[in-house]
Amino acid sequence: MGRVTVIDVSEADFEQEVVERSAQVPVVVDFWAEWCGPCRQLGPALEAAAAAREGEVVLAKLDTDANQMLAQAFQIRGIPAVKAFKDRRLVAEFVGAQPPAKVEEFFDGLVPSESDRLVAAGSEEQLRRALELEPGRADAAVPLARMLIARGDRDQAAAVLEPVVGSFQAEGLAARLRLEASGVASDAFAAFDRGETEQGLDALLALLVEQDAEREDLRRAIVGELDVLGPESPLARATRGRLATALY
Repeated sequence: MGRVTVIDVSEADFEQEVVERSAQVPVVVDFWAEWCGPCRQLGPALEAAAAAREGEVVLAKLDTDANQMLAQAFQIRGIPAVKAFKDRRLVAEFVGAQPPAKVEEFFDGLVPSESDRLVAAGSEEQLRRALELEPGRADAAVPLARMLIARGDRDQAAAVLEPVVGSFQAEGLAARLRLEASGVASDAFAAFDRGETEQGLDALLALLVEQDAEREDLRRAIVGELDVLGPESPLARATRGRLATALY
């Protein structure tokens, strides 16, 4: 797509240049007019913010006088009006001239943060750095904990998982560590490590029926694995039913 940063758009190409393009890169639309003083004030800040992100955000400028039907469709009642599109949807907007710092903040909300980039890269060092920036970030802690468990660093894995809240996978891995420390379910987790997910789930469910003391951690471990599979997985759907029966 190249390094396009600023483009002019009209009613004829808005769908393609803004809506469809936003599936690949965020597009910020500046609704402006030649006679509008605040538009001339805001324009350079928008252009500078787009240029600073080196093609990660496209700025589309739309003259409301020349494209009145589109301005009406978006209910533009005052200009400058700025609307951001991402994944073919309107995701953010503001009206009126804003100081450069506010414009920068607006653009920052549309692009990956440093920790987002580190998580996407996914090496151990990068995941650790992401957690330094955002402690308790589940999508960094979970893959890092898996790496640590795979090489036997269970204490480190537990420390990585401890700050995470609201993640079924993190809770499941923490439960795994506690169960293994108690000598429970090692064979089940070995099956997961071999990629034998169904056999691992069968083993955990069998233990859930037999055990009393470790039931909650067994449940957490199962739920964590179901979260890995995803809601559309036939195995996950079947296992959820079996889990409910075993629990109740």
